[in-house]
Amino acid sequence: MPDHPTDPASDQGVSRIIQGDNLAVLAELADEAFTLIYLDPPFNTGRVQKRQSTTSIRTEAGVGSITGFKGRSYDRIKGDLLAYDDVFENYWEFIEPRLLEAWRLLAPDGTLYLHLDYREAHYAKVLLDALFGRESFLNEIIWAYDYGAKTKSRWPAKHDTILVYVKDPARYYFDSATVDREPYMAPGLVTPEKVAKGKLPTDVWWHTIVSPTGREKTGYPTQKPEGILRRIIQASSREGDWVLDFFAGSGTTGAVAHALGRRFVLVDQNPEAIQVMRTRMPDVPVHGD
Repeated sequence: MPDHPTDPASDQGVSRIIQGDNLAVLAELADEAFTLIYLDPPFNTGRVQKRQSTTSIRTEAGVGSITGFKGRSYDRIKGDLLAYDDVFENYWEFIEPRLLEAWRLLAPDGTLYLHLDYREAHYAKVLLDALFGRESFLNEIIWAYDYGAKTKSRWPAKHDTILVYVKDPARYYFDSATVDREPYMAPGLVTPEKVAKGKLPTDVWWHTIVSPTGREKTGYPTQKPEGILRRIIQASSREGDWVLDFFAGSGTTGAVAHALGRRFVLVDQNPEAIQVMRTRMPDVPVHGD
C-alpha cells in the first residue's frame, strides 16, 4: 500500500459519502491525500448559470500566483479569457476555487481527470496549463459515443473531453498494464496472439453511454458509464489508494473504486444524488447535511 495519509476523510480510513457543499467539505480534507481525483462538474451549455461566486481561494497551496502559459501569470490569463466570454466567466468563477483545492489535495504522484463538455474544454485547458503548469498536462482524452439525435446543420457533437493533469510530471503514477484491453479494429493486420490479448486504449475512447435499460442504470440523469471510470482508476491508482470525486452524482466513481480495491470519498450536495448513492452502496457511511 502506498505511503500516503491513511485518513483524508476521517474514521480510520473508511470509504465514505459526504453530503454538503463541496468547497466547504474540501477545506476539511488533508493535503496531498488523494492519488486520483476525477471530476465531472455540471456542464456549461451556454445558459447563464446562477451560481454563487466565491473568493475563498486557498493561496497557501502556492498555486494562485504561479507563472504558466508563455510566462504569463495565471491571473492575467484568467482575466483575458473572462473578458472574452461573459458566459464563461460565471461558470469558471464557480469551478476555479474547486480546482485550486483539487491541486492541494492531490498527492505528489497524483492525477486529476477533469471531464468536460466540448464548449468548456479549450478554455479549461489554457487555465489549467497556468494553474498546474504546461508540463503537468498529460492527456486530452476524447470519449466518443454514438447515441441520440443528430443535427443535419453541422457535424453532430458526440463526444466529451477529459483533460488529464498530474501534480508532478516527474513522479506521477500510471500503469497501462492494469488497464482492460480492447479489440483491434483491424484484427487481420496483427498476429493471432495480439488479437487474443487485445490492444491498449489510445486517447480516443469509443464507449457507449449508460444504456437506458442496462444493469448500470440508476436513473440519475448525468450518470457516466462504469467502463470509463474503470479505465481511469485502473491506470492512475493502486489498490488501497484514495480516490476523490466531489461532483459525485450517481456515485459511479465510488462503485468502481470499491470494486477495484481502492478507498474513496464522494461529495455531493444534491439529496437526489445522495439517495442514489445510498441505494447503490448501502454499506458505505453517509455524513453531512
